[in-house]
Amino acid sequence: MKNTKMSGSIVLLVAFLIIGTVSVNGCKKQSSPPPAPVASESGAQPAQAAAAEQTICPVMGGPVNKDIFVEYQGKKVYFCCEQCKAEFNKEPEKYLPKLPQFAK
Repeated sequence: MKNTKMSGSIVLLVAFLIIGTVSVNGCKKQSSPPPAPVASESGAQPAQAAAAEQTICPVMGGPVNKDIFVEYQGKKVYFCCEQCKAEFNKEPEKYLPKLPQFAK
């Protein structure tokens, strides 16, 4: 009986450690931005679609997960994790300057 309780306690402890590790490591700010698009010989930028494609999370700066998004003002805004999505929803206007789909 004692071994069963001890085994259950160990399993529970390991589960808490795994959950804690995943929670702490969920979102990490990217240290450097991705390279800017290269202009062609004529000096023109790549196609408009490429300019409006969001690849960086506006909250933490990491690569986006296309499965995590909200629609804001008729446009999809993508995030790296659910926590960033929740943070964006608190103050969306704060992050609009970082989003290519809202560039003027």
